[in-house]
Amino acid sequence: MRKYAKRAGVSAQLLMGILYNEAYKPHDPQLERSWQHIKEDSAFGIANMHRAAFDDTKRGRFGKRQWEELPDHPELAIEAAAWHLHDLARRLPDRRSGKFSKDELLALGYNTGAGNMRAFATGAKPGAQAQSYLDNLHENWNKAAKAVS
Repeated sequence: MRKYAKRAGVSAQLLMGILYNEAYKPHDPQLERSWQHIKEDSAFGIANMHRAAFDDTKRGRFGKRQWEELPDHPELAIEAAAWHLHDLARRLPDRRSGKFSKDELLALGYNTGAGNMRAFATGAKPGAQAQSYLDNLHENWNKAAKAVS
């Protein structure tokens, strides 16, 4: 966790907090692949990453690694999540409304996408699902700090 967060230049506590947030479903490789047959746009791996996010994030980083590997390779899922947060951070606007911290915005971006993250950074109010994700992050924040210390 710390290694991948450091390489990507993101907070290990944030990365761990997101993994705690994403632990709401069982991360069994066979179950994830079965579910993907029902819902093609489902997310894979312990970081619940969607194919498009993985493909955008992997460019120039993971060689020939594929999204389909995420259920079987937690380290790849963690590394991909760290670099995805890095890429989201680069998309934050220079001027922000100040309502949310950088880590909160990155968590919101991880959950809702970069476009929504940018809107939240400039004053838009998160919907119920995004607010719930942020509330869960707050609940997991101290636990995440302990896990990475």
